[in-house]
Amino acid sequence: MDSKYSGIRSNYERHSLLRQDLETSPFLQLQLWLEDAVNHEYAEPTAMSLATVDCTGKPTQRIVLLKDISDQGITFFTNYLSSKGIQMANNPGVSALFFWPQLERQVRWEGRVQKLSEEKSSNYFATRPRESQLGAWASPQSEKIGGDQLLLQRFNEFQEKFKDTEVPRPPHWGGYVIIPHKVEFWQGRPGRMHQRFVYSLQSDNSWDICQLAP
Repeated sequence: MDSKYSGIRSNYERHSLLRQDLETSPFLQLQLWLEDAVNHEYAEPTAMSLATVDCTGKPTQRIVLLKDISDQGITFFTNYLSSKGIQMANNPGVSALFFWPQLERQVRWEGRVQKLSEEKSSNYFATRPRESQLGAWASPQSEKIGGDQLLLQRFNEFQEKFKDTEVPRPPHWGGYVIIPHKVEFWQGRPGRMHQRFVYSLQSDNSWDICQLAP
């Protein structure tokens, strides 16, 4: 083989995924890639861009943090009364995107959201730092405010209210799980010869895996 092409092939092989080495489900594959991102000491390896759609069909995005991967889906927590909470109540179809640039990897997670049980939301809330717990009570998320003073005042009020006691979970705050029907794993390679492997949910709940052109 020409040495010029040998070098290109070597670069491809270093960055390549092997179809036979992929996990049988996107949950397991995401767990592997997330562990790689954690081991590379990313500042926020669990950060994902969450896209929702409003009542007019316009999409919006924001960053949330992944908190769990299960055989049902991926979990995050937020205020149910926030703009995204209201949008998800009206349209549960969402997508999430993970991007780890140093690894040249991204994951597109498409599906529908479902609220976690109150028990699971409360159990997680109890593990949060106390200031974050108080902040969940103090912030009327996504509502217009006149400035920081209102937030500080509300924070101090709840700090006094729950003084010397555990902070309970607000009824308007909790978790969601994104149950996927399609997940794409993208691996960057030289010359834009990237790899795209797509997991598609089948009627028997198995996953079909195919490769798409970059």
